[in-house]
Amino acid sequence: MDVNGVGWIGAIIIGGLAGWLAEMVMKSNTGIFMNIILGIIGAVVLNAILAALHIASFGTGWLAYLITGFIGACILIFAGRLIRR
Repeated sequence: MDVNGVGWIGAIIIGGLAGWLAEMVMKSNTGIFMNIILGIIGAVVLNAILAALHIASFGTGWLAYLITGFIGACILIFAGRLIRR
């Protein structure tokens, strides 16, 4: 089974990296498990947003998954901060 052309294990590894990068940029303090969740769900959320706006996604493969996961995780961190306030 493929997730955006990277496979499930690749999605976990790349999602963790994307979540970690988002954590560093957004200066949030989450653990490795939350980084993985943020990266994977962030990629799904951003792909859904792009599809709703009729904008093509960044493509397939690990680099596209890393970019969408990073941007999506940043969006999720930002939204979480808005909700907490």
